[in-house]
Amino acid sequence: MKNIRMYILACTVLLGACQHSLKDNSSVKPKNTALSQEIFEPEKQGYSLVWEDQFDGTVLDTTKWKIRGTGPRRIGYNDPSMVSVSDGNLNLMYDIKKDSIMGSAVGTQETFMSKYGYYECRAALQKGIGPWAAFWFQSPGISDGEDPAVYGTEIDIFEYFKGLGKDKLTHCLHWAYGPNQKSSGAMVSELEGLSEGFHTFALEWTPEKYSFFIDGLKYHEQTVGLSHTKEYMILSMEIPSFLEGIKNACAPDTFKVDYVKVYQKK
Repeated sequence: MKNIRMYILACTVLLGACQHSLKDNSSVKPKNTALSQEIFEPEKQGYSLVWEDQFDGTVLDTTKWKIRGTGPRRIGYNDPSMVSVSDGNLNLMYDIKKDSIMGSAVGTQETFMSKYGYYECRAALQKGIGPWAAFWFQSPGISDGEDPAVYGTEIDIFEYFKGLGKDKLTHCLHWAYGPNQKSSGAMVSELEGLSEGFHTFALEWTPEKYSFFIDGLKYHEQTVGLSHTKEYMILSMEIPSFLEGIKNACAPDTFKVDYVKVYQKK
């Protein structure tokens, strides 16, 4: 009987240790290069939701998005057939059919423009190397002058060049389109497991700075190229500039977007 009691006690201690270990592991965040491990919650920072698309239904909501840039794009072209909505997702595809290399893009250039706020999408990234998923901002007047405050900045909230590594993506700023174009240079972020499943990608844009987020964690802050003019959002599956760039690509490939949300302060 004594041995049985000791066996039960040992099992109880072991079970408790296992449960404690599981509890501890559940709170461990994936390895990342974020500036801090504090989750950013826009509502707690004074932001309110002002615009969103959950991509419900079976067709693109053209009151919110328009097919963007139909026609030649680098070594291929953007084709409306590469854009679809299904199972609660916007699907932006890359594919090769016969001798046609096709990408896709949608934008709010005709439906929604804004400046400053917190902009977030939840998405699953493409699987292949070569074509890349992107969430970015553009100003309609970016080619009209060199002052980003007046003419705007291309704000690349993220671009996923998988050739850099499956757990890496970049953010960048470009302004003064033309012979004197300026750039912030690529800002690289790393997150373990980035290539699998859905993640959130966000930008906080204020009069003072840009902040870039993945899964609610802040990775970079930037104060150059500050735009103080309204811009529009773009989601795209981009095509490389050279055929060499698609030698390791997989076709078809898809950038899936679950939602896009825009928060602003009153």
